[in-house]
Amino acid sequence: MTTDSPANSPLRAASWTVAPEPYDSPAAAALWRAYYTEVSDRWYQLHEGRPTDPEELEREVAAETGADLAPPDGVLLLGRYGGEPGATAGVRLLDPATAELTRVFVREDLRGKGGAPVILAAAEDAARALGAGRIVLDTRTDLVEARALYARHGYEEIEPLMERQYADHWYGKKLAPGSADAR
Repeated sequence: MTTDSPANSPLRAASWTVAPEPYDSPAAAALWRAYYTEVSDRWYQLHEGRPTDPEELEREVAAETGADLAPPDGVLLLGRYGGEPGATAGVRLLDPATAELTRVFVREDLRGKGGAPVILAAAEDAARALGAGRIVLDTRTDLVEARALYARHGYEEIEPLMERQYADHWYGKKLAPGSADAR
């Protein structure tokens, strides 16, 4: 039997929390592996009609340690849903006024539960805390969900800041002083 008692209301459902996490923690490593597996498989399926070769995945994971997401010029944020690791976002300074957003990811089984706006807002707060007044990012054409998320949260397409193999679109946003925009 289902009831609408306060104990079953959405307000008492699991919720998201976000906190800094060491870039080399087991939770970060597991989420990054899931992130790289998903984006790599999507790219290879689109361009070569096949999933990622396991050796390719291992090379990619090893090449991006995340050490640039450590203080004092960076931070890795880990989002937990109901206490379980479920999302990441990294922020690193490109220069004293500009932060780069990277590795934004929500586990597939937790999508649709409000995690993306929460982790994005926390990343913007982290960029402000690092002293940035602007945040930028790059993404691919096939990652339409990510592009839609950024557009919904005030990011606008900008000229590429540098050449990157998998960067089809660049976005930027001026960060207002204070806490993150209303979610």
